[in-house]
Amino acid sequence: MRLLKRTGLILLTLLVLTGIGLTVWEPMGVSAASSLPKRAYDVQIVRDGFGVPHINGKTDADAAYGLAYAHSEDDFSTLQEVIAMTRGRTGALLGSDGAAIDYVGHLLGVRATIDAKYGEIPADVQRVLDAYAAGLNHYAAKNPGEVRLQKLFPVDGKDVAAGFVLRAPFFYGLDGTIGKLSEDKDAPSEPVEQLANDKVANAGRMTPIGRDPAMNGSNAFAVSPQRMADGKTWLISNSHQPYEGSVAWYEAVVHSDEGMDMAGALFPGSPFVLLGHNRNLGWTNTVNQPDLVDVYKLVLNADGTQYRLDGKWKPLSKKRVWLPVKFGPFVVPIPKTVYRSVHGPVIVNKNGAFAFSYAGMDSVKSLEQYFRIQKAADYAEWTKAMALRGIPATNFIYADKTGRVGYFYNALFPARKPGFDYTKVLAGDTSANMWGGILPWEATPMIVNPASGYVTNANNTPFLAAGAGSELDRSKFPQSMGIEARKTNRIVRALELMDADTSITPQELLTIKFDTQYSRNGFGGPWIAKLLAADVKSEPDLVAAQKLLKEWDWNSDGTGRADALGEGMMHMANRANYHGEPLPDAREKLREVVDALMKGFGRLDPPLRDVQRLIRGTQNLPMGGGTDTLRAATIWEPQDDGKMRVKHGDSFIMLTRWDKAGALTSQSIQPYGSATTRPNSPHYTDQMALFAAQKFKPVHFEWTAALAAAKAKGNKVYRP
Repeated sequence: MRLLKRTGLILLTLLVLTGIGLTVWEPMGVSAASSLPKRAYDVQIVRDGFGVPHINGKTDADAAYGLAYAHSEDDFSTLQEVIAMTRGRTGALLGSDGAAIDYVGHLLGVRATIDAKYGEIPADVQRVLDAYAAGLNHYAAKNPGEVRLQKLFPVDGKDVAAGFVLRAPFFYGLDGTIGKLSEDKDAPSEPVEQLANDKVANAGRMTPIGRDPAMNGSNAFAVSPQRMADGKTWLISNSHQPYEGSVAWYEAVVHSDEGMDMAGALFPGSPFVLLGHNRNLGWTNTVNQPDLVDVYKLVLNADGTQYRLDGKWKPLSKKRVWLPVKFGPFVVPIPKTVYRSVHGPVIVNKNGAFAFSYAGMDSVKSLEQYFRIQKAADYAEWTKAMALRGIPATNFIYADKTGRVGYFYNALFPARKPGFDYTKVLAGDTSANMWGGILPWEATPMIVNPASGYVTNANNTPFLAAGAGSELDRSKFPQSMGIEARKTNRIVRALELMDADTSITPQELLTIKFDTQYSRNGFGGPWIAKLLAADVKSEPDLVAAQKLLKEWDWNSDGTGRADALGEGMMHMANRANYHGEPLPDAREKLREVVDALMKGFGRLDPPLRDVQRLIRGTQNLPMGGGTDTLRAATIWEPQDDGKMRVKHGDSFIMLTRWDKAGALTSQSIQPYGSATTRPNSPHYTDQMALFAAQKFKPVHFEWTAALAAAKAKGNKVYRP
């Protein structure tokens, strides 16, 4: 967030220095005219008892059109923010913070990539993108009073595609590089010695897409019928995302006569379900963070117009861009300059000129890959789609009706050349250290049908995924791949619990998923020891806190006197642990938590259920879990009454299973409801009680089942 605040100050300074008056202004270079082909769409929508849209289209394009319209009914406000982001107009909507996002879009050349590469997207995928855009346009035309920004509509398929190109690299850490370089700091690195010690150096991030990267999370389990006592294949999707905003999950079930059959979740602006299941197979994702960014320091000539490469001077590409920035009722153009070399985007700061290459740069392949995997009928088709090498990074945990389970540490690993230390800033005056493409799909660390009968991930190294005797051999993967070595409490507990039970009942599996225990073998061990060893004898209240902390059972289940204090202390250290940073000052953090508890509750031992709450609208419910437990309550937002509102952690959860005959059953739950920005809707908070109680609602996958569920609630089928 520091980059966003700093950018706001820069923009205000530029406004003064350039003498630009406060005038209403619309950015040039983005046409408001639609390039979409005119056509009618044949689609039906029906909503189940929880308002989840079920969409049935004649073609894949028809289904995408209906998905856009249904999502607009529930969250048109956020969809507009995403579209503004893809068109370089976020600043006009959100002010200086939004302008920082627009700057990043220009820096990465998102629109240039779309203009140059859109023709590489297959025609059937383009039809889906165009149809999704048409659905947004249709809703905007019918509801002009909800449009937040002039001339934002109509949009087209290129605008939809641009969202994927812009947002994808920030899930694996490109924001860290841009943030550091933009703040005149050294570029972040991942030294080999840190990786060897299970540390990660990914600090100092900014967040251009609404995510809080300091608390990335997600859990996933795929369990074979041999390991499950009920003989079924189980897949648990347990994503940890913000509860609101541009990367909050939206649930839908989508069908078409052309084979787009998916139930699951997607982000605003996506024409596809991004994780979930079809009839035959399913997958979920957890964020991974391999080292997929390399930084090069350029050698510039005296006037900064050229850089040296292999003994020759090459022109440094320079482009003036205009950032529309909202100041009160006005939108003002602010000039910025973006640079580019053969390596990639360039940031010039007080330390020099730095270029960076990153996975997925200038590529649009992720769109086809997401489209193909959701239409895969079996494992062979699914892996063929994965081999397209479009999605820059993200773990995939897979299961299907045949009983197959698998874990894939998916990433576009650079083909780095030997003889260079890619964990440091590289010399930019030679092409010898530049990437030689990306590694093939076959190089991906993966585990399929392990002897243990399960795979799991909790944002950790791929070398902890399947239990004793079934793990990957670390020595078979070169350090140049930049594979992370992170170990979270969640993976430690998942493996401890899974390995302890050779025949897991469904209830036992859910107990594992909702576990609230901290392992003494994780970061909590040294952290609690440091807290108890802190010299606080001159501060009686901290002495009392230490005494209470000694009683803590390391479990944030809400049943112990010390749970609120213990969980508060884990919140204080989890960020540092996640980023491989030194643990914070123990006395300082103990004081911070004690003061907060005393101010809000007048005691050190309030019940955790009174402190940690799920709050929205008129609903205010106790929320269990911990910052790095399998039942995740990752980020707190302090309230005026001392309570802590959970705003990030367990979000969309889906349980999918196939019996021996291949019959499918699934359930799901969201923290709030399907109407994500509609406070007057009955579906604004109608899932909260179930979510807080760790219960689920049915997923009516088949269209006939959706119709029956809708009829029971008096909901009718409608056409956009």
